[in-house]
Amino acid sequence: MENAALLKAIIENAIDGIITIDERGIVESINPSACKLFQYEPHEVIGKNVSMLMPQPYRQEHDHYINRYQTTGKPHIIGIGREVTGLRKDGTQFPFRLGVSDVNFSGRKIYAGFIHDLSREKEAEDKLKEYTSHLEEVVEERTLSLKQFVLELQKTKEEVSQSLEKEKELGQLKSRFVSMASHEFRTPLSAVQLSASLIDKYAEPLHSLQISKHVNKIKNAVGNLTTILNDFLSLEKLEAGRIEPSYTRFDLVKLAEELTEEMQIMAKQNQNILYQHTGTDSMVYLDINLLKNCIINLITNAIKYSGEDSFIEFSTEINASGCSITVKDNGIGIPESDQKHLFEAFFRAHNTGNIPGTGLGLNIVARYTALMNGRVDFQSNVNEGTSFTISFSTS
Repeated sequence: MENAALLKAIIENAIDGIITIDERGIVESINPSACKLFQYEPHEVIGKNVSMLMPQPYRQEHDHYINRYQTTGKPHIIGIGREVTGLRKDGTQFPFRLGVSDVNFSGRKIYAGFIHDLSREKEAEDKLKEYTSHLEEVVEERTLSLKQFVLELQKTKEEVSQSLEKEKELGQLKSRFVSMASHEFRTPLSAVQLSASLIDKYAEPLHSLQISKHVNKIKNAVGNLTTILNDFLSLEKLEAGRIEPSYTRFDLVKLAEELTEEMQIMAKQNQNILYQHTGTDSMVYLDINLLKNCIINLITNAIKYSGEDSFIEFSTEINASGCSITVKDNGIGIPESDQKHLFEAFFRAHNTGNIPGTGLGLNIVARYTALMNGRVDFQSNVNEGTSFTISFSTS
């Protein structure tokens, strides 16, 4: 009795459903878990054919097996050891795994079916299949997108390569043109400059103001064209990366004095360039040609943007921390809104009017100074003048 009670307790509390049927398929017992799975009360199932818990085509197959048993006397229970589908009372279906054992009891054979609900597993499996399918679609879509991107990238690469090749050809063409133009224009300009000087010399005994006036116009025009050529040639070399500083030790004061004398000839009427040096030393270690170009550009600008009867202050200083070169004028000044663009190539302030220029001078000054590890600072006020300072540190 104790064993029977234990067995009943195990069956009643089993997680899986347990149903027992006779050889004709009639339900003899059903535990609570099976009732819960099929949504029936025990009295609704016991005494009925187990096929009531099966949807088609399983029910029809089961009926066929029962008929064969009644004819032949040989039982055949479907679904043994495999997954089958159950039919709930409300008509819904669910998957379960069926395990069947035959038991000899009281001189007859009964069958015990063990039912393990697979609803959650199947739901998870369906979700996994759905996710896998979606993932495959995403992978396929992204693979196609990647292939398209690679094709476009290859196409872009080819276009960029062709563009770079054309740009290289244009750059070489531009370089040849600038060099040729520089050479071809310099020779006639030098001849014009020399002729103007000779005319001025031979006309000196005549004391003709008209001759001097027009000769000065010729000289100024030649000077402007020469500056333009020099600026374009310098810019082309900078863009091509063909300029590297060549450092030498030289006398800064001597260079400044020579430039003052040279630039004074280009000055306007009664414009005076005043030079002074501060410090006991005069030797510096820089690229003399790059520095000379920077100073000429700054003084040329001071001459252009200052009026007649004015002073241009040109000063150099050498001390323990380094050296500096300053060019200061009292000309038209630079509008505050333009100052942030001052060192950009081809930029000219809005108040320059008809004063000739390329907008390259200060860009070249800044880049030459940077090549020598220096810096350019400036201060300017409209109608009060401008001061530029190039400085190089010894540290």
